[in-house]
Amino acid sequence: MARHMNPNRSTNKTIDAIDRKRERERRFMLRKARDNAEELAIALVQRLLDEHIIETNSEQAIREAMEKQLMTMGDMEEFDMQFKIAPIRTLTQDPNMVSLFITQFIIEDLIDNPHIQDVFGDDLDVYRAVDSILSRIRPK
Repeated sequence: MARHMNPNRSTNKTIDAIDRKRERERRFMLRKARDNAEELAIALVQRLLDEHIIETNSEQAIREAMEKQLMTMGDMEEFDMQFKIAPIRTLTQDPNMVSLFITQFIIEDLIDNPHIQDVFGDDLDVYRAVDSILSRIRPK
């Protein structure tokens, strides 16, 4: 007797495998962001200054704010993280979640920091600058 193939079952298995892979990747990136927060914050702020994305009167204060965000991202609930990045989730195909989160942090929260004089560029410019640094922690 032939075995009946259910196309939904194989589709569901594929979707589940993709979801598991993305979840492992997300946890890996959050752990790497926490472990390397200081170095990433230094490189990130330097890149933002070099690309003329931010203008600041205290590089150290911005570095500390970035480091704090990188350290605390792993402690956030999944819903809170998804809610934070929702406005820019479709900015690019296959986005780096950590880069999206930091981009949204710069656009929404960092702009209110008293040490930030201005933030230049559109969302995609900020994302590209951030992702050029944070792509280092993305598994290949």
